Amino acid sequence: MAAESTVLFGKYEVGRLLGCGAFAKVYHARNIDKGQSVAVKVVSKKKLAATGMTTNVKREITIMSRLHHPNIVKLHEVLATKTKIYFILEFAKGGELFSRIAKSRFSEDLARRFFQQLISAVGYCHARGVFHRDLKPENLLLDEQGNLKVSDFGLGAVKEQLAVDGVLHTLCGTPAYVAPEILAKKGYDGAKVDVWSSGVILFVLVAGYLPFNDPNLMVMYRKIYKGEYRCPRWFSTELRRFLARLLDTNPETRISVDEILKDAWFKKGYKEVTFGDLGLEWKSEGDGVKDLNAFDIISFSTGLNLSGLFDSLKEVEEGERFILKESPEKVVEKLVAAAATVEGIIVRRRKECGVELEGCNGNFAALVEVYRLSPELVVVEVRRRDGNGGVFRDVWSNKLRPYLCAASSSTTSDREETGAKPVAGES
Repeated sequence: MAAESTVLFGKYEVGRLLGCGAFAKVYHARNIDKGQSVAVKVVSKKKLAATGMTTNVKREITIMSRLHHPNIVKLHEVLATKTKIYFILEFAKGGELFSRIAKSRFSEDLARRFFQQLISAVGYCHARGVFHRDLKPENLLLDEQGNLKVSDFGLGAVKEQLAVDGVLHTLCGTPAYVAPEILAKKGYDGAKVDVWSSGVILFVLVAGYLPFNDPNLMVMYRKIYKGEYRCPRWFSTELRRFLARLLDTNPETRISVDEILKDAWFKKGYKEVTFGDLGLEWKSEGDGVKDLNAFDIISFSTGLNLSGLFDSLKEVEEGERFILKESPEKVVEKLVAAAATVEGIIVRRRKECGVELEGCNGNFAALVEVYRLSPELVVVEVRRRDGNGGVFRDVWSNKLRPYLCAASSSTTSDREETGAKPVAGES
């Protein structure tokens, strides 16, 4: 990649290769304007489609857009071309925690500091309905100050994925760190699974080796399922007790994050992380005006449109998106007034900020939805739902849209900058 083009989107100067995985390559890069180091994770769309991993990438973007914590790798932005997706991430100069453990085990005090930072990040995720599900030293990075950063949410899950029975069922994770209830295939609590993996990580930090390990995978799984491990002699009594609560094979009695924060071994020298929560506001259907999340905004950006990749962001086949400098409520009010000027148009307001339009003897049917983009701007999306395409274009392009945009400060350049899709046949 770096050989083909040293500058990405005219913004990032791409440098050395940092790492390579099955689906992605990670490069060091520099933000040309700010002089800031970043990591660029490059994912091939072709490989995603071939391996069925598209959903994982979409979920990773969604999850990382929610998370703003000093011990979680920050996602700056997502860029895309026809063939690749680029995650622009915070650069962790210290590399993987795994590399440091491979050299030598840690003292209990150093292991405790890293574990405290890990639990701070994990607890933050759980409070926001996010479960990592693949915690391991390879996914824990270090910044130049030696602070831990949780990365790689490709196997992450959110509360919205919970089945009817209120638990997760997807088999995932790395064998040596996987919780026994995942092996049981009866459904599991994502938070409890993360606590188990965190316990395995703590053991590895202080011991220098895995608590459950065997060349035969099935033998290792049996050890995990039965909770068969032995602490080395240098473990303190307090740490042994703490680990027994973390590596409890019964998820019902396993220690929770709230209980971890109260544990005597854990609390030594612990300083609770305080920071401003910069998380985006997430609203579900029916909550009124919709606020666009970061993933939606990406789909409206020129040159960065991921709508062709993800099912939930398909291009509007017959319709358009455009920006108006107006409040959502005002846009709906104007649209209702505009429809009143067209003979035979029936208007139905939707619960959220949207309008259904029908008329012209059944030849016209459209759905118009308004999304808040910023305190001053909204995105208007219109889609033909049924009826005659020619009538739709005539009514929308010639009668409704001009009325809607007349009093707005929206410009042609606004529309071009957001990658608005023109109504089929519109010039």
